[in-house]
Amino acid sequence: MTPERRSFTLDSTLETVDNAEQAANEIATQIGFNEEEVLQIAMAVREAAVNAVLHGNAYDPAKKVSLDFEHTAADLVITIRDQGKGLDPAKIPDPLAPENLLKTSGRGIFLIRSFMDDVQINPSTSGTEIKLIKHVHGPAADGKEASQ
Repeated sequence: MTPERRSFTLDSTLETVDNAEQAANEIATQIGFNEEEVLQIAMAVREAAVNAVLHGNAYDPAKKVSLDFEHTAADLVITIRDQGKGLDPAKIPDPLAPENLLKTSGRGIFLIRSFMDDVQINPSTSGTEIKLIKHVHGPAADGKEASQ
């Protein structure tokens, strides 16, 4: 199987986050992920898109969010890029720390990491790129049933 890629450019509005989530839902379903995995992938994409719009681009209408889906035989790789100042992953507070338990925000990266098989955060001065990777299981993985 050759890699398949779909790309989107999103405005820096929360309304476009719904489009990102819907695209993730459709693509994950087409690939053959089960219902729970589709929900997790869509939620991870939603959280990453919200972070890009809110924290990265700060709702700046001149800035865009790019969203790429790449499906290979082994993985679904979702890349989300903003045009903000960059994120320092070391400064992300632990949502499970006692002082953060009652906060209403700050759980996005935690959820993304719990839903995906691999998460790579690549900050730069021209924005942050986050790669969300979910391994393909079942017949789509190398043409044979994979163990989970």
